[in-house]
Parts: sequence; C-alpha cells; structure tokens
Amino acid sequence: MSRSPAASPGRATRNDVAKLAGVSPAVVSYVVNGTKRVGEATEERVREAVAKLGYRANPSARALRLGSTEMLGMLMPTAMNPYFAQLAHEVEVAAARHGYLVITSSSDSSVATERVQLEQLAGRLVDGIFLCSTVFDPDLRNLDLAGIPIVVLNNSASVPTRDSVGVDLLHGAHLAVEHLAEHGYEDIGLVIGGTTGDEEDGRETGWRESLDRLGLEPGPIARGSFTPDGGYDAMRRLIRSGDVPRALFVASDQMGRGVLKAAHETGLRIPEDLAVVSFDGSLDAAYSWPTLTSVAQPLTEMAEAAVDALLGPQHEPRHLVVDAHLVIGRSCGC
Repeated sequence: MSRSPAASPGRATRNDVAKLAGVSPAVVSYVVNGTKRVGEATEERVREAVAKLGYRANPSARALRLGSTEMLGMLMPTAMNPYFAQLAHEVEVAAARHGYLVITSSSDSSVATERVQLEQLAGRLVDGIFLCSTVFDPDLRNLDLAGIPIVVLNNSASVPTRDSVGVDLLHGAHLAVEHLAEHGYEDIGLVIGGTTGDEEDGRETGWRESLDRLGLEPGPIARGSFTPDGGYDAMRRLIRSGDVPRALFVASDQMGRGVLKAAHETGLRIPEDLAVVSFDGSLDAAYSWPTLTSVAQPLTEMAEAAVDALLGPQHEPRHLVVDAHLVIGRSCGC
C-alpha cells in the first residue's frame, strides 16, 4: 500500500503543495516566505495544503539559492542580565527589519567559552556575528579565516580591523559623579566589577577623573562581579569596614540592586544616609526600591548602528561611540 503525502511530514515538495492548492510553485514561495502578498482565498488554500502535506521549506536550499542563510549570531556574556537581554531584543528588532533572524548565545563571561561559541556560530553558517565580548580586544582570527563579518558591540574602545559600537564610559561616569557632586556630596565611593584584561574599566577612570576635576579625594572602592551578588558582597565589605561613603557610583544596575539590598538589611536609608547612582539604565534601575538614578545606555541606537554596520556597504573599520544620558530616580536624593 502506498503512503499518502500527509503520512510523511516534511517530505512534501513545494510542487506538491502547488498542485494540491491549484497554484504555481512561485505562489507557494510567496506565502511560505512572506515575500509577496497574494489574495486571501489563495493564501488560505496554500496554507491548507501546507498543513495537509506537512510541508516544510528547506532552509539549506533557500540559503544556497540566495547565497545567504538570513541568520545572524549574537554572543553576549550572559542572558541573565536584563541589560544584555534588552540589548539582544533591540538587535533582533533591528535585524528583522532587514529580513534576518538572530541566534543568541551567552559565554557565561568566560573567554574560553566565548571562543568555542564563536566557532559554533560560524559553523551554523550565519551571515555575521554581533559580539559583546568579555575582553576589550577579543581574538577573532578564526572568524577572519572563515570570512564571517563581525561587529563588536557594547565595546567602549575601538577594535583593530573591524567595526565596533559602544557607549562612552568616561562620559557616563562623569555624568554620574558630577550629578552626585551637584547634590553637595563630597565623599563619593565606587562599586565596580573586575575586567578580564589589563585595561582599567572606563567607568573607574571616569570616576577618578571627575573627582580630580572637582577637587575631591576619591572615596573607597569595593569590587565584585557585575551581578546583584557582586554588588551585595561589595557593599557588605564597605559596611564591615566602617568606611561607607556619603554617596556611591555603582558601575551597573545589577550591582546596584545588591548594594540596595545590603544597605536595607543594615538599616541604611537610601538616599538619606547613602546616595546611589548606577550605570546601564536597565529594568533593574526602574524597578528597584527606591528607583535607581542610572546612566542609561541608548540600546536602540546601539543596536541599529550595529546592524547597519554589519549589513550595510563595506567600508573601512570604524568605532561608533554613542552618548549615555542620566535617568533620574529616587536613589540620588533628587
């Protein structure tokens, strides 16, 4: 007994669908790929035929025909951080306007994992990669050999031989420190994460520069991971040392959440006893209590610039710097 086409899902061809629906194979392609509008009745017949036959488009054949998989990769340190989740969403939206799907992955802030996952994305034949690296100058030689274009995203410094997009960390730190100083705070400390390279984080450099320009002595520094736990542990160490400053610049909203938790547990009032300005402008800031005043990174602008750089005409590598802006919450004393 022969098997009906519906008994072999995924094996039906576009011609099979066209024959059953009474249309041309081109019309089937228009409906399945959404590349051209057809009449509602025609579209309905095609979709019924697709469902009955269990037809699935062959992405490999389409990629060969177009010379493109219409897929891009994005690798970030972690998907747990709302900042990176928001940035990935903006990249997906910007890429979709060009007809591209984005595959996202995270390296768990590991240089070794980052290298492996870059190779895995390359093996998926993506047309390009957005990399939010864990280091300032990532090793991308294997991608160069594979001929896969890459844009380094969320990078404050330029990267040799390729496009990069990032916010001016120095300027962002200046905004934070100067805002705290405008409230009259003179003892301004820093809570910040570590870096995987030898370069000092631009937020720390900007903090020092601003205090020097204002004629203020640097307050205490507490370091931890760029996580709520990291901010919590750093703040607990400041409390145990008895050296809690009047104000803190906290290098990420995630760390800021941890700082607030440790302060609340100890009875420190925000901002009456301790004023706080954080960095990123993520949902963490908006939904903390009190709401965090935060230096916000313009994620939509960054994502659109990165997509344009990756998919636009070829050009000499360039570094695009976007300006952060201050979003006022209640943690600074405003």
